[in-house]
Amino acid sequence: MSENTQKERASGNGLSRAVIAEMLAKNFEKLPDLDQKLFKYGPMYLGGNGGLAGLISNSLYRRALNVTQAPIASSLPMAVLPFLTTAALYNAVVSAPLMSGDLNCPTCALIRGALVGVVGGGVYPILLALPVNVGLATRYNTAPLPEKGNLFRYWMDLSRPVLRKMRAVLVLQIFFGTYLSSKHFESYTKLAQITFGAGGEDLQD
Repeated sequence: MSENTQKERASGNGLSRAVIAEMLAKNFEKLPDLDQKLFKYGPMYLGGNGGLAGLISNSLYRRALNVTQAPIASSLPMAVLPFLTTAALYNAVVSAPLMSGDLNCPTCALIRGALVGVVGGGVYPILLALPVNVGLATRYNTAPLPEKGNLFRYWMDLSRPVLRKMRAVLVLQIFFGTYLSSKHFESYTKLAQITFGAGGEDLQD
């Protein structure tokens, strides 16, 4: 057995990560329908919340900058990009590691879910809406913009009331991300027990 093969031996029972992932995937359909649907479509719901946060933050910045032009051109990317980013980020840091047997810590899963919720579905839409609407305000001269030297301070002053109004959205995203990752870890626990029997508990240690 080569050194590289030995390094791939990752978990109990001497199984490689690739083998564990394949075994989990084969038994995924043995989970209850609710667990399967939540695991498959849960990230999309979280992404949908991110898209909604994008629309809300876009609306707040448009009002602050008196922008009335190009409503669809600014709203469409603000809904689509946070949706795609949040769903992809959650799949990358929570769903995929669970299905490969690499994420065996429930607390770590909850923290990852919460971070994806607040960063991908909350902070990112706000940061994305700012340059989009500042660009529109500059193009259509809807609000006086400062000189380059005062630009950062102007952005901070402009964003402060928006962030205050977005607090509830950020808290909701943290809660939903945490809840989703907790349910996904429960599904993973069931899947590990189906796949490995009593030995499935060893994967979580």
